[in-house]
Amino acid sequence: MTRVAAIDCGTNSIRLLVADVAPATGELTELDRRMTIVRLGQGVDRTGRLAPEALERTFTACREYAEIIKEHGAEHLRFVATSASRDAENRDEFVRGVVDILGVEPEVITGDQEAEFSFTGATKELTGRTDLRHPFLVVDIGGGSTEFVVGDDHVRAARSVDVGCVRMTERHLVRDGAVTDPPAEEQIAAMRADIEAALDRAEETVPLREAHTLVGLAGSVTTVSAIAQDLPEYDSGAIHHSRVSRDRVREITEWLLRSTHAERAAVPSMHPGRVDVIGAGALVLLAIMERIGAEEVVVSEHDILDGIAWSVA
Repeated sequence: MTRVAAIDCGTNSIRLLVADVAPATGELTELDRRMTIVRLGQGVDRTGRLAPEALERTFTACREYAEIIKEHGAEHLRFVATSASRDAENRDEFVRGVVDILGVEPEVITGDQEAEFSFTGATKELTGRTDLRHPFLVVDIGGGSTEFVVGDDHVRAARSVDVGCVRMTERHLVRDGAVTDPPAEEQIAAMRADIEAALDRAEETVPLREAHTLVGLAGSVTTVSAIAQDLPEYDSGAIHHSRVSRDRVREITEWLLRSTHAERAAVPSMHPGRVDVIGAGALVLLAIMERIGAEEVVVSEHDILDGIAWSVA
């Protein structure tokens, strides 16, 4: 066993996994997994820069994670940064802050690398399942981008497109500096058209419709599963490998896009940081399912973090 730490810093959240990994047996034992909403990508789509307050929120989370990593005695740490820090003009400021706090330089990976990690993390437990048909389509709906990966035991094709719950919300649902509550039909239609155009781009290189099993990752998907199950609180055990039908995803998405901030915030399994962006994330998921004709989505709590941990070991 090798004790490793993996950090995934995305557009909306930063997440930590500390685990013991045994590459010879394919076993990963989770010791600590946590997530903090930091909105690193706040305003990046509009300004091209990471906001000072977003950087400070992210650095505060990094300080907390540094303590946890030290407590567990992890031997190796890999810090991966995704969409927001790829796009920002002042990403050097972000890199310096992370190095000062954690002692490692964040790797600003490409969308294709992001997809590889997501696929490994999501499917390592599923490859032997007889009730799930290959190939898999793994979809990681993040804050700034969505990764599409088709593969069996290995990746066959991957693509990252700039459609995520935060980016779509800021681009289409914000008016006069605030999220429309609830959005108008024309705002939803414009967002849907943007998502469909992104799916067209993804299909240029990834055979989305050849997949037999859709596996959905990240907070938008797991939150939809929690709502579908009417969970009294967020429960990773109940969510991991749950299945949600396309009809149920459609019902939930329509409700989320019609509801007010207060109504969404009252959902017991809803993380406060997702209240304003969950409608956009759910619409991305629904559009994917309708595009490929998926009857259901298999929801995974294991994702890019687990893939990063495997890569360290």
